[in-house]
Amino acid sequence: MVKDEVLKEVDKGNMLPLMEEFYTIQGEGFHKGTAAYFIRVGGCDVGCHWCDVKESWNAETHPPTAIEQITENAAKYSDTIVITGGEPLTWNMQPLTDALKAKNLKIHIETSGAYPLTGTWDWICLSPKKNKLPVGRIYDEAHELKVIVFNKHDLIFAEQEAAKTNKDCILYLQPEWSVRDKVVPMIVDYVMKNPKWKVSLQTHKYLNIP
Repeated sequence: MVKDEVLKEVDKGNMLPLMEEFYTIQGEGFHKGTAAYFIRVGGCDVGCHWCDVKESWNAETHPPTAIEQITENAAKYSDTIVITGGEPLTWNMQPLTDALKAKNLKIHIETSGAYPLTGTWDWICLSPKKNKLPVGRIYDEAHELKVIVFNKHDLIFAEQEAAKTNKDCILYLQPEWSVRDKVVPMIVDYVMKNPKWKVSLQTHKYLNIP
């Protein structure tokens, strides 16, 4: 397939810039401890300075891969699939979720919400970022809100974002890994004073797994 044709298929969502795919244990949020197959899609312009997968940002460095191939690989490992990035909503997720749904798989997404929501999801983890806020209906659709805490102001930001979510959305504060020793006591104190929030930890990093 020539380059122009590939780019058209990527624009449609029939091919996606695939950075990596792997079977592991979900380490964060509501589904922590659950075996899941992760599909990491390249491409992100949100630009978080503390991002631990900056290599995902440039979509051009990741091979456009047919969603049929992605789906076949995923179905071999787990009935729970997590789409992450990068920022997966950079791309049209509907073709991929349709293909995964056809195999009766449960599909989760981890997203900043910086682009309009596409796809059909069993679980939406919204992790908003200050420098490119969520857009559209995702606040109404999100099952969990996960705010990364790097400093004290992030607690203010978390409350601002929580006010936009639906009443059933589960609220999480998660320490940014590089400053966890500093912010964990602050988060614990905040959650004890504001019990609508829960603490999320990157347990996969403590377990030393992907």
